[in-house]
Amino acid sequence: MVKWYPWLNSPYRQILTSYQQKRGHHALLLHSQSGNGEASLCYALSRWLICRQPDGIKSCGNCHSCQLMKINNHPDVYQLQPEQGRKSLGIDSVRSIIDSLYARASQGGAKVIHLSQSELLTEQAANALLKTLEEPPDNTYFILICQTPASLLPTLRSRCLYWPLPAPEEELSFRWLRKAGYQHPPLSTRTALRLCGGAPLAAEALLKPVRWQDRLTFCRRLQEAHETGNFLELLPILNREQDNGPLHWMLSLISDALKYQHGAKEFLLNADRSQLVALIAARWATSILHVQWQQWLYYIYQCQEISGINRELLLTKYLLNWEQAVKDVRISL
Repeated sequence: MVKWYPWLNSPYRQILTSYQQKRGHHALLLHSQSGNGEASLCYALSRWLICRQPDGIKSCGNCHSCQLMKINNHPDVYQLQPEQGRKSLGIDSVRSIIDSLYARASQGGAKVIHLSQSELLTEQAANALLKTLEEPPDNTYFILICQTPASLLPTLRSRCLYWPLPAPEEELSFRWLRKAGYQHPPLSTRTALRLCGGAPLAAEALLKPVRWQDRLTFCRRLQEAHETGNFLELLPILNREQDNGPLHWMLSLISDALKYQHGAKEFLLNADRSQLVALIAARWATSILHVQWQQWLYYIYQCQEISGINRELLLTKYLLNWEQAVKDVRISL
């Protein structure tokens, strides 16, 4: 059973009210960062659209379509996702589903297509989908989810109803996490939320014991690097191909140090590590912090865009540059 979250009540009600009033769009583009419960909202909307006897804005839960949805086995609900081992969604995957949409629905009702990572569409796949969005079969609905709408074809975006799904208010997320059993100190809980852009489910994952300890360990290693001047000690913890968490934590600390230098301490993301932020802010000039920020963003870009890149070699280069920058600062002082 898919979980439901209180901050989804309002967008769910607003979207389905438009369908009840015959103003609902056949293609919905949900713009949400990961961890806002977007998959649950997508499921709930699909279940109402596919239900044969909806009760207001609620699916009945009893008809055969609802029963099939409960076991995630409805033949008229299609999932568009990359083939195993691929990082993009190609035209063949799109065509295989589109061909099925023009046949009669197996259960005699609606057909719903999910696309949880719209950014993965290749240009050819997006163009193939676009043709169907322009002239969709009757009683057919598309629900697309994306984190970066700008990465989609403008023509594809224009055929959809854009619906932003922002993170809930921090207090609501904070109470939900406490109720869910995360009894960390309040400052730690708020830090997790801020590091995750306010997304409650992402913060929940970060607060799990092993992951939270990973962050604390990284912060300790970063502090030791500043104290000893040996930044290469950070190489093993940063060189994890499937885990960019430490890199993002480092960027957040550099950003916090810039805020600290400009007197904006109340806006720190890493509020539970204010001493480390103060150390970084005191050690580096603002100009160096800006250079480091740009450098590490460029490293992320290189890893994403260049296949087969030697991450370890690149990390070594950037860490040595960082180490030398600190030495240069010491000499100038």
